[in-house]
Amino acid sequence: MTSALFDNAGMRALDAAGMALPGMAPGELMERAGRALLDGLRRYWPQARRLGILCGPGNNGGDGYVLARLARAEGLVVRVHGGPSRARPESDGRRACRRWQEAGGEVLMLEAFDPQAADVWVDCLFGIGLERPLDDAYGELVERLNASGCPILAADVPSGVDSETGQVCARAVRADRTLTLIADKLGLHTGAAVDYTGAVEIDTLGLPAAIVAAVPPVARRLGPDDWQEGLPPRRPGAHKGDCGHVLVVGGAPGYSGAARLAATAALRAGAGRVTLATHPEHAAWANLERPELMVQGVSGAAPLQALLRRVDAVVVGPGLGQDAWGRELWLAVADAACPAVVDADALNLLAAAPRRGRDWVLTPHPGEAARLQGTDVSGIEAARPAQVRALAERLGGVVLLKGAGTLVAGPGADPITCVTGGHPGMATAGSGDVLAGIIGALRAQGTAARQAAETGAAWHCAAARIARDRIGGERGMLAGDLAAALPAAAGAVS
Repeated sequence: MTSALFDNAGMRALDAAGMALPGMAPGELMERAGRALLDGLRRYWPQARRLGILCGPGNNGGDGYVLARLARAEGLVVRVHGGPSRARPESDGRRACRRWQEAGGEVLMLEAFDPQAADVWVDCLFGIGLERPLDDAYGELVERLNASGCPILAADVPSGVDSETGQVCARAVRADRTLTLIADKLGLHTGAAVDYTGAVEIDTLGLPAAIVAAVPPVARRLGPDDWQEGLPPRRPGAHKGDCGHVLVVGGAPGYSGAARLAATAALRAGAGRVTLATHPEHAAWANLERPELMVQGVSGAAPLQALLRRVDAVVVGPGLGQDAWGRELWLAVADAACPAVVDADALNLLAAAPRRGRDWVLTPHPGEAARLQGTDVSGIEAARPAQVRALAERLGGVVLLKGAGTLVAGPGADPITCVTGGHPGMATAGSGDVLAGIIGALRAQGTAARQAAETGAAWHCAAARIARDRIGGERGMLAGDLAAALPAAAGAVS
């Protein structure tokens, strides 16, 4: 089951709905936020006795002042640093600051920040909606905090992280944990943000579930435990002809490994048959290590077209190259009426001559997405949700934008899917080829394009976790290890 992710507009609507609840007193949500933060600190760092809080000028800072007052009342030594506020005197944040000071609390200047003065620090500087880089006194504070080695809890969003896109502008708090409030945010789970959030936990502040359900999410998160229901069932009496025939097209001279990885992954993902259409130069030995593969050497479009008429899905691009041979095969696949997974060099060829497809899944990494969009990688990473939507609208079909927090989108207004649960060991040559093979196998078994992309990406992450455990760590994990772990990751799904 997926969970809802919201953008800033959605969060503001949820906040307003919460404050409008009958009996909700002014400032009550902020009081609940401060209590939630204190409870989180008790869980995460139960031995901490000296608490440091960095408060910004808005409501995020107000949460910090409430936390300070409650923590001090429970016997913790509390140190608060804050800057000047431009908020109205009657705002919840200003009232929270006054209550802290009236209770005997002090607000120290930012320049007096000493990271060693506390056992743990809470970042209450800026929440959602920060649209400028932290290049002032707050930015210097963030740099010193990050360099201190002290444990850090981010309140709602690590300051400097864009809660909609996951972009990090220049400086941001690098938290050990993030306690996000009311509901989850898309930007906490994709792009550069994953290096800054630490473990993310949600506290709804006691708001009724119906309030969250009434606001449309911008995305849905498909996490490590949510994906197996997307696997195609198998009848007890199934035979290989019931389980789909995948054609993998790729493997120019010197680049046969990528295509073989994709084909092997398709087998491990349950395809009944897999044929590798590859360059004649190495066709004779392409399946020596994997005799379950069928291999056909193809010199051009004509023999490939004959193969395309006999399969259920095609994966095109791994090791394909962009010379005349690769272009000819790509065009044959693009013109065929066959469900397709378009990866690697096929994406680069598509970027050179764009066209729309209907029944394909495009699987670009940020560099390939940049070529498809005519921009650079930074332009993709700065706006991952918007870019994956734009690609789906322009090129048709389903687009899977790789990276930490993989994003999946199709044409139309349906929420994006954000697939989480991977780890850095997946950053290895051939990992994307394995993903393409998984999606191809799911498509050949009758899974619709979007579900195949989502389930395939989540299965890919699950297999990577098993592979990590098998080899004893993330460093040095090979794409072949990942493919080999696919059956174990699927488990006994019937």
